Amino acid sequence: MGTGSSYRRAMLSRTSVNLGPSSLNLQNCGMFLDFDGTLVDIVERPEDVFVHKSLSALLEKLQKHLNDRLAIVSGRSILQLEGFFGTAADGLTLVGSHGAEIRLAGQSVTSPFRPDALDEAEIVFSQVFSDKPNIVIEVKSFGLAIHYRLDPSMEGTATKMAAEFAKRSGLELQHGKMMVELRTLGHDKGTAINSLLSVAPFAGYLPIFIGDDLTDEPGFEACAADGGFGILVGSARETAARYRLENVAAVHEWLGTI
Repeated sequence: MGTGSSYRRAMLSRTSVNLGPSSLNLQNCGMFLDFDGTLVDIVERPEDVFVHKSLSALLEKLQKHLNDRLAIVSGRSILQLEGFFGTAADGLTLVGSHGAEIRLAGQSVTSPFRPDALDEAEIVFSQVFSDKPNIVIEVKSFGLAIHYRLDPSMEGTATKMAAEFAKRSGLELQHGKMMVELRTLGHDKGTAINSLLSVAPFAGYLPIFIGDDLTDEPGFEACAADGGFGILVGSARETAARYRLENVAAVHEWLGTI
């Protein structure tokens, strides 16, 4: 959730909810899935994520079952997602860069203009942390993330510098799990889901979004506002999601039952 965002504070789901196939009529649903922390476990270095063939096969089956009403909604760029999934990504609807990029299955990517401030941020932060090998600078199509997972002591420094840069550059400050990100304004996972709900094949279907991070809260909100709901992955916390699953393995298990 960016500093300019707000979300409805809903009742916590304090235990994992077993959402069996009988719980939902998925013929009336559209499914939106976060990537890191939801479909794949978070790793120390973001580039080290590996998508197993079993996950690609699971998503392919789910895509067919839902008649193409399946989308991955990620903070990663679409280019990164395509790199992780390979040819398996061709048939998926992809949302990248926290909603700034959208690619319906089989179509081209729609995205805004990349601000020059992101190029400046890449230069500045790469220089500032050049002597900090445990600080990972992740360059995205419409964002730049500073990961301090390998050196939590740098959280304060990274957050302060990113906040100051955001203030003077017009970029948005985005907090996440052991990272802080600078990204373009005007987009989040909620706006992206709303956009998809206005077009085929998602229009007119109940939206369900599964995610784990604060960046997923706008998506949970968007689904709730349209009659659907969110599913939080991980420990119970204050959230707009209605249900919760314990971890990535539980997500795979639940999707498999569908």
